[in-house]
Amino acid sequence: MRAILLSLMLAGAAPAAVSAQTYRPEDVVKAEPVSLASAQDGKPDIARFLLVRSPRDAVLSADGSRVAWISDVTGSPQIWTMPVSGGFPDQLTYGSGVDWLEPGPAGQWLYGADTDGDERVGMHLLSANGTAERTIVEKSPAFRTFGTWSRDGRRIAYSSTERNGTDFDIYVTDVATGRSRRVYEARGGFYAVAWQPGGDLLAVSETRGGGNDLHLLNVASGTLTPVFRPKDIAEFSSVEWAPNGQGFYLSTNQSSDHHEIAYYDLATRKLRTVARPGFDIGQVALSPDGRYLVWTTIETGFSRLHARDLSTGNDLTVPGLPSGTLGVRFAADRPVLLISANSPTTAGQVMAWDLAGAGLRTLVPTDAPGLDLSKMVTPEAVRFAARDGAPLTGLLYMPAASAAGSKPPVFMRIHGGPSAYATPGFAADVQYYVSRGIAVLDFNYRGSTGQGKAFEALNDRQKKADEVGDLADAVRWLKASGKVDGSRMAVGGGSYGGYLTNQALGTYPDMFVAGVSIVGVSDWVSALEGASPALKASDKLEFGDIADPKVRAFFASLSPINNVAKIKTPMLVMHGANDPRDPVTESDRLVQGIRANGSQVIYLRFPDEGHGISRLANRVHGYRRIARFLEERFGLTSSAGQQAATP
Repeated sequence: MRAILLSLMLAGAAPAAVSAQTYRPEDVVKAEPVSLASAQDGKPDIARFLLVRSPRDAVLSADGSRVAWISDVTGSPQIWTMPVSGGFPDQLTYGSGVDWLEPGPAGQWLYGADTDGDERVGMHLLSANGTAERTIVEKSPAFRTFGTWSRDGRRIAYSSTERNGTDFDIYVTDVATGRSRRVYEARGGFYAVAWQPGGDLLAVSETRGGGNDLHLLNVASGTLTPVFRPKDIAEFSSVEWAPNGQGFYLSTNQSSDHHEIAYYDLATRKLRTVARPGFDIGQVALSPDGRYLVWTTIETGFSRLHARDLSTGNDLTVPGLPSGTLGVRFAADRPVLLISANSPTTAGQVMAWDLAGAGLRTLVPTDAPGLDLSKMVTPEAVRFAARDGAPLTGLLYMPAASAAGSKPPVFMRIHGGPSAYATPGFAADVQYYVSRGIAVLDFNYRGSTGQGKAFEALNDRQKKADEVGDLADAVRWLKASGKVDGSRMAVGGGSYGGYLTNQALGTYPDMFVAGVSIVGVSDWVSALEGASPALKASDKLEFGDIADPKVRAFFASLSPINNVAKIKTPMLVMHGANDPRDPVTESDRLVQGIRANGSQVIYLRFPDEGHGISRLANRVHGYRRIARFLEERFGLTSSAGQQAATP
């Protein structure tokens, strides 16, 4: 996702005056312990939805005997594991939180952990049962991105800004000694993605706007050889080496609007198309013996699984799976496919499919405290045209039938990125709103992914001026549909979705009755100047060079901070004080400007969060406030229906 940052002002702009103290002491959140009180009308409080324990980032051990995942059941994200054959889950980590998890070739678990969301991770190696742990890469002020293990388990490759704080160089670490060496000095963002079996070649992705170039790096010599560097921006992802190391499979849209699956042969340097699904591709995975190739397609947000036996060329019959999103990954040494199935009615179930014949079975179910997941609402995929004919889409969640003659209010949910898209997984906030009689449109504005590269490019550079109009077009479509109450509409989102929310409320002061902005951009000039190193390489191609006076003036005109006097709609703003992508000062200044103009804003400033709200107590506190705010603005609260547990 391309979420961006900020903090400076453009000379000559006329924002609201900013004082030294840009937020109030009462804005700082001190979350209380989580309770499960119900609303006074007997309906579940939002805490029950947020407490649905969905395993995330699930992986299989190399031999397929154990499954591990990250869960925040203890209040912060930690690693849990259990035998695939069944048993009681064991908690392996107990620190302040875990950011990511990777299986090791010898049965270990490698994980990354930052401090309160600052995204500066250290890397730590756990034994299979969690009884032994040691640090492989110490935490430092540098940003790091894990890449891949070598197939023999002796080395890991990762990217880091340690050299100059800006460029992501490639490093290789000896796992036994912990010694790291820089094997490639980069300019921009270079990331190791897949290690050649039995060799020294690393497939390396170089960030390029909304796409990437692909190279092969010899870690022994440090030689980088370009493989795909097309004139027009394209994507090359999901690199999967053949077991013999003589080539690899990948997903690419180099020669088409949607992704294709292809095989690249090292000897001939030729790319051979394997499949043309006609949709964008989510993931590609190859079994360790090279026999089975699986991939997922993105069909208006919903995932569809495909599998092929490469030894026969025949497609396999895929078992029935929940209607939602699917994540797929093979065990390193066995043809067992781990499937993370996230849907409104499963909320993150983890399953294993043995393609050699053992079938599909559930490994990690979802724990829903007091909720009947079968009653959760699955959205309808909707499509409509923008004012200029651009094909807009979204996922529409409708509540149960309203009282005779009444229509529900609607919350338009704006995803971040902008290189992302609305997905029909379990979303605690969405399901809560729907249970309270609020319709939700999870909206894909121009620039969203999953709909082909032409649509994704519709918000590049000066075309970004067209994005906010898509929200107005969605409002018009909703009103014309006759399904919702067009006089009661709210808008909200996080990161880039927070920016679009801020922008929409200044552009269309009378369109919405409420706005919710989470870790959102308010000043594009400072955002692009102060972007984190991981974002700057893509920013110059997608946004342009902010040092250019014309580009600078254009993005100043798009900055909500310079339009803050027009924001009259009541807002709720939420931000983590340690956000390294979009500094908290962005929301500080936006809130101060709104208050200076006499408009209504609630500000939730979390001292122990980063770019997003991850701690359970903070999430419960924050989303309770959001839920109460929306219900009040929609006129849904009453003495009989207000949340008893809302702070």
